[in-house]
Amino acid sequence: MLPATSTHLTAEGLDSLTSYWRFYRRVAAAQRARWLPRKPSRVLDLSGPGAASAAQAAAAGHRVLLVREPENGERPTTAVPRPQAGGSVSTIRADATSLSFLSDASIDAVIADDRALSRHLLAEMLVTELARVLRPGGRVIASTDSLMFGMAMLAGQESWAQLSDVPSAEVVLIPWPDGTFTRCFGADQLRELFSDAGLEVEWIRSRTMLSPSTVEGVLGDDPEALRRLVRAELQASRNDDSVGIHLVVSARRPG
Repeated sequence: MLPATSTHLTAEGLDSLTSYWRFYRRVAAAQRARWLPRKPSRVLDLSGPGAASAAQAAAAGHRVLLVREPENGERPTTAVPRPQAGGSVSTIRADATSLSFLSDASIDAVIADDRALSRHLLAEMLVTELARVLRPGGRVIASTDSLMFGMAMLAGQESWAQLSDVPSAEVVLIPWPDGTFTRCFGADQLRELFSDAGLEVEWIRSRTMLSPSTVEGVLGDDPEALRRLVRAELQASRNDDSVGIHLVVSARRPG
């Protein structure tokens, strides 16, 4: 059963939730800060354009290799920039699903935030490549669209036949008004995705437990409540994946 706030989860509804997205970005940054390696490391960032993860990791002293898809006929970059000392960001233009420009076990940590796994429909190929380039003991954090989000989107589109197929479907693809698709995951599917690539899942949780309508209502009454809301979110139960529009997974390469 979809929550009463599911009407906020349509593409049009999400665009209008200004206060919620401000809260969401603060929560995401706080979660990444807790997750980032404590020692200076080489970090691969495959996040979508809405994440500020590369700058955040560099500010924490890490050497970040940021991957962006080629634009306007750009040729993919073939040479990896030489890592700089201290916190830094080097950008490379390449297809994230084929990390052939990186050698095996050459990366300490991977950030694939801002729905990166949902943006890459062949997520199996991407996660397999992440496992290859991670050093033994290296970790990855990634975010996806949740099955609840996908069901709400289908309900908003009145795609009742497709909605009824979601619980039994192995792959759930949701069309967006602009003609693109997003791939949605449940916790069991995410665990299988990473386990099949040889990675050990540490945890899977909702990015936010608080609903968009709750956050919008609280901040509408008290704009200064943002810090308290973020603190409450971080202290909330961490392993409930049954709510929230996005899921976050942390996994490590054994060794």
